Amino acid sequence: MGAMAIRVVLSLALVCMLIAVAQAQLSFNFYNSSCPNVEQIVRQAVSLKISQTFVTIPATLRLFFHDCFVQGCDASVMIASPSGDAEKDSEDNLSLAGDGFDTVVKAKQAVEAQCPGKVSCADILTIAARDVVVLAGGPYFAVELGRRDGLISKASLVAGNLPGPNFNLSQLNTMFAKNNLTQTDMIALSGAHTVGFSHCNRFANRLYNFSATSKVDPSLDPNYAKKLMDLCPQNVDPRVAVDMDPVSPKKMDNVYYQNLQNHKGLFTSDQVLYTDPLSQATVSGFANDRNRFNKAFVAAMVRLGRVGVKTGVVGEIRKDCTTFN
Repeated sequence: MGAMAIRVVLSLALVCMLIAVAQAQLSFNFYNSSCPNVEQIVRQAVSLKISQTFVTIPATLRLFFHDCFVQGCDASVMIASPSGDAEKDSEDNLSLAGDGFDTVVKAKQAVEAQCPGKVSCADILTIAARDVVVLAGGPYFAVELGRRDGLISKASLVAGNLPGPNFNLSQLNTMFAKNNLTQTDMIALSGAHTVGFSHCNRFANRLYNFSATSKVDPSLDPNYAKKLMDLCPQNVDPRVAVDMDPVSPKKMDNVYYQNLQNHKGLFTSDQVLYTDPLSQATVSGFANDRNRFNKAFVAAMVRLGRVGVKTGVVGEIRKDCTTFN
């Protein structure tokens, strides 16, 4: 083996070692010494925010997902740019509700008051995402901690890294696989659509002039389609919002999957999980067994929290989640 080949092999080995070290540095007791009450502090801030507005729950959960899928779970989505070119300013992130951002900011302020300079915004967002799941009636789970905050936040890095409402199963699987998430993880995480709302323009294409042969997407239940058209007439005010789960929109449960069985998935990317035979059995399993869904959702959330993490000396611990130090 030549000298160049040896250097390449050593470089690859070093990269693999650094990845392994980064994953190993996430732990359930990372702040036991430096900020032992961090989870309690965050939970109190999250609970207060939810008491002010339920939107906190879906907004925080969606914020966590959008952060992790772009450059990893590093709170880069939290950065505010005076020139409007940060990650949060991208077209795909403009619909993120402000209450999610505010939840993390308030929780960070509370943590800083007791443990200054110790806890990253990325970890606070991760804890808050778990807490909103629990406070919406979903399962409790321990979260791995030890992330550091990213040093880059650019709107240009977002495009192509978040799933769209019209994705088919293959497109969804490809995007999730890029983040080391399986089809089962993807279906379980889609269950977060059991809480929250969407604006009409995200699914209006299913209601009006869907195809040359059908005005309405035939995979939609006709009565549900009629209800959606009543809520979202053509040329509707873009601020109008519709519950993603028409049955239990404020509860973290498995009704989302039962809705898919009844052809009441709001987005194409929702309904395809049931209409595609390659994923239908998993949807039915979750629909029929809430405990099975809960276990899969917890496993998927933990794996999502590992995506692209910065640990050790990589990144920083921001003093203010909205700006770099």
